[in-house]
Amino acid sequence: MFSLFRYRNKAEKDLAKYINNVFGFHPNNISLYQLAFTHKSMSHEKINGVNVSNERLEYLGDAILSSIVAEFLFKKYPTKQEGFLTEMRSRIVSRSSLNKLSTKLGFDNMVMCAKSNDKHAKFRSIGGNAFEAFTGALFLDKGYNFTKKIIVDRIMRIHLDIDDIEKNDVNFKSRLLEWAQKEKHHLEFKLGGTKGEGFDKLYEVQVIIDDKEYGKALDFSIKGAEQLAAEKTLRLMEEEEQNQ
Repeated sequence: MFSLFRYRNKAEKDLAKYINNVFGFHPNNISLYQLAFTHKSMSHEKINGVNVSNERLEYLGDAILSSIVAEFLFKKYPTKQEGFLTEMRSRIVSRSSLNKLSTKLGFDNMVMCAKSNDKHAKFRSIGGNAFEAFTGALFLDKGYNFTKKIIVDRIMRIHLDIDDIEKNDVNFKSRLLEWAQKEKHHLEFKLGGTKGEGFDKLYEVQVIIDDKEYGKALDFSIKGAEQLAAEKTLRLMEEEEQNQ
């Protein structure tokens, strides 16, 4: 039976129980996982001038996760070339994919962040960032081999349909860039202004093809805005072809 006596307070006990229920293991250092679920908007403490949040764990987890996914794909597709493997890894560890995965795992209810009244807040990458931070915490707490086992067996094999990811290309920016290169068009992702401040800052990106404006989008990251603008552009181009 799951024992809670090692933890100092209810918050630690609840987090440890959540981790055990979802991932099937008992944390050794619960503080690491608490940090992984602490968004920078909730960071009030500083150590050596640096805010205490999950940003450093996110950096570490991003590298660990990419390594694990790369090895998994290398073994799953023994005859595929580097370009295919790189694209598949990008799709799996993309912010959109990690955000959806974090929602499935219940991260949205675990992350501690400041409340926002902005109607676009749902598009922020808090969940995906926390997933990377959780991976970093797991690596520091249990080591690489244990982390790989959890990521592959408890997450990728259960919550990700790799075959479906292979069939569906969701990298709209890459598709648009490939089209422009093939058809010899000048393509530009033009960064416009920003809206909001602090954690609610939105970036505006406009797609321009041969001096003609196409899709425009807002997101809480430049990369996210580029993806949304590229998706809108591809749809506009399809409509143009249908009307010709």
